[in-house]
Amino acid sequence: MEPLIIAVDDRLANPGDTWSVAGHLDEAGYSLGDHEFSLPSGMDYDVVLTNAGEGILATGLLRAHVVGTCDRCLEDAEFDVAAEVDEYYLFEEPVDVADDEDEADYELVSPDRTIDLSGALLAALVMETPFVVLCREDCAGLCPVCGANLNEVDCGHVAQIAAERERDRMEASPFAALAGLDFSGADEADDEGGAAGGSSTL
Repeated sequence: MEPLIIAVDDRLANPGDTWSVAGHLDEAGYSLGDHEFSLPSGMDYDVVLTNAGEGILATGLLRAHVVGTCDRCLEDAEFDVAAEVDEYYLFEEPVDVADDEDEADYELVSPDRTIDLSGALLAALVMETPFVVLCREDCAGLCPVCGANLNEVDCGHVAQIAAERERDRMEASPFAALAGLDFSGADEADDEGGAAGGSSTL
């Protein structure tokens, strides 16, 4: 992302002073892991800068329309992002930093009294980007046999695979051997035994 330099001037001279900055960035896209995303309409931001005494607090909102690739069917996946911007720029490096303090929780105001908002905007955008990207929640994905897009066509392979898996599951069951047994003879023997036993008591 291109730098977005903001001068910390007289508008933020005293603690408690605030200054609103808003605009549009014609950013083409960004990456997240193995995913590539495009921003066909760029991004819009609306941020309030506050002199918090020891530094400048930047809070606000970032909006963008994002186009990526569906993880299941590999077609375009589009979604809108409304991300919260939250970054702290210290005037000076802390003298004592606690062992458990995350240094990534703040940036520094540059010696020329400027801050670069691009990192805060990109971080907000990434935080609201889904880890699993889908064109729709019920995306059926691609057929593992022929590669057909199952959102558009039913090639029949998925049903076939499901039937084969069910058959394999049944064959692996400890009760599978009982399926081939014929209990009709045993039932007849029980009936005859019962009848014989009944006549002997008379």
